[in-house]
Amino acid sequence: MLHEIYGVNDHIHFFSEILINEGFDVLVPNLIHRDSFSYDHEDIAYQYFVNEIGFKKSVREVEGIIKVKKAEYDQVFIIGFSIGATIAWMCSEYDINGVIGYYGSRIRDYKEIEPSCPALLFFPTKEKSFNVTDLEMDLKEKKYTLIKIIEAEHGFMNPFYRTYDSKESNNCIEISLEFLKTNAIKYM
Repeated sequence: MLHEIYGVNDHIHFFSEILINEGFDVLVPNLIHRDSFSYDHEDIAYQYFVNEIGFKKSVREVEGIIKVKKAEYDQVFIIGFSIGATIAWMCSEYDINGVIGYYGSRIRDYKEIEPSCPALLFFPTKEKSFNVTDLEMDLKEKKYTLIKIIEAEHGFMNPFYRTYDSKESNNCIEISLEFLKTNAIKYM
């Protein structure tokens, strides 16, 4: 599971517990290699990720994790939130079994990627930085890719964030669990 710009925080622990309770093993790498940022330091967290970490470095780190975990597990899925969703999308060309991404707004910068595994992407209708409908049009014809547009704002899955939407979050969790279980069965 790949975190947002804030790092491994209460939200990531919360979502990990959901998956663990469903019988999945969950690994959460700390891609920012420091304590998490508080939500009121969003600009600082974003600048830190952009200037100190970046997508390419994070993808290389996740790629290394994938190689190790593929030797241990029959199936590897990546779930990501925001920057984590973009990183998951960037890794969808690798030898993994599936990707779930929640509000990966920077996926718009990597539309050329062709997933080699099932990819389930959730986008909110309300995004400040880009037009979700345009991105949906660009991605919906891609092989293995399923796009879900949610009537919510960026961050709607996070029960500790101001834009949390419990109804939409619970619905997306159900869809995600079904996606994981269905695709896990395909590979058994």
